[in-house]
Amino acid sequence: MRVTDVMRESFATVKPGTPLIEVARLLMQTNQRGLPVLDEKGELVGIVSEGNLLHRNELGVVPLAGNWLGQFLGRGENDSTRRQMHGLLVEEIMTPSPVCVEEDATVDDVVTVMDASKVGQIPVVAAGQVIGMVSRFELIAALVRCLRRTEEEVSSAPTL
Repeated sequence: MRVTDVMRESFATVKPGTPLIEVARLLMQTNQRGLPVLDEKGELVGIVSEGNLLHRNELGVVPLAGNWLGQFLGRGENDSTRRQMHGLLVEEIMTPSPVCVEEDATVDDVVTVMDASKVGQIPVVAAGQVIGMVSRFELIAALVRCLRRTEEEVSSAPTL
């Protein structure tokens, strides 16, 4: 089975300068796990996901302690953690250069990349443009369709 058989073709995207409040609203409205971040040419430059929004000062989340030297010097959080916790624009918190798959990838390829990268969704690209998104949700929906067909085949098989 190909990724193009299971991917979500309708999805929202954002630009690097998009305010985080818009991102949070879009994630809730579209039921996406993350949004591709496209530059002015429409090229993928990052992804902003639910995970990027969880490590926020507004939620009272405490940064992970840095190394012992950083703690000793009073620097408990590194620059990227600080940006993640306090940034108000997509470009300040997004994951740059996200892992993606090409349109000819198989579902097996997608699952392998998701497992290796520890991500729950992946943009699907063709000629440098995002043409779809595939998440665990789409993969489970595909599994349900397959199981349903198997169930129907078994129930309609002649009995001896």
